[in-house]
Amino acid sequence: MNTTRLISAAALATAGIIATQTAMAYQAGDVYVRGGVAKSEVEDDNGQAAGGDLDISDERGFTFGLGYQFHDQLGVELNGSQDIEHDLTVSGMDAGSVDRRPVNLMLNYYPLGGTDSRVQPYAGAGLNYTYFNDETASGLDIDESYGAAAQVGVDFAVTDYLLVGAFANYADVDADVEVNGNDAGEAEIDPMTVGGGVTFRF
Repeated sequence: MNTTRLISAAALATAGIIATQTAMAYQAGDVYVRGGVAKSEVEDDNGQAAGGDLDISDERGFTFGLGYQFHDQLGVELNGSQDIEHDLTVSGMDAGSVDRRPVNLMLNYYPLGGTDSRVQPYAGAGLNYTYFNDETASGLDIDESYGAAAQVGVDFAVTDYLLVGAFANYADVDADVEVNGNDAGEAEIDPMTVGGGVTFRF
């Protein structure tokens, strides 16, 4: 192969690599779905309930998300998890369990969106809604909660459509507790959730 053909082949290969890298980066118009596993660690001091110190267990579960990039560096994401069952104790005594279902609506910023980087860090802020159900202790009811939420994460593009990543998010979750219809205190949960998974981009 002569020098001209070698240079031409190298130029075409480089252009192909650049085009592929660009396609792998987040960009305006992308739609994606996420799935993974995460562990939620609740605040150490969970408040008071029924005249005693409330303690809520740390748990893990499956997570999911759906997002849309309306700009190379900005996108919206709706994410959450399966119902997560937490064990409850009041002053060291078993108080049953409750299922927690969090949903977050986030605005995400991707500083390297639209570039040729396979590595795509991001940070987001938004609103958390948490629904509690299946309280096992008789007469126990934990109200729903609204609060601020934030997240950080990083994705690595394996192919044009598949990314793997890790994330951490925090939510401000404070919920009123009632026993037999009477005010019994407030559960202060404020979970920090850390996990990883895969993202499929379309």
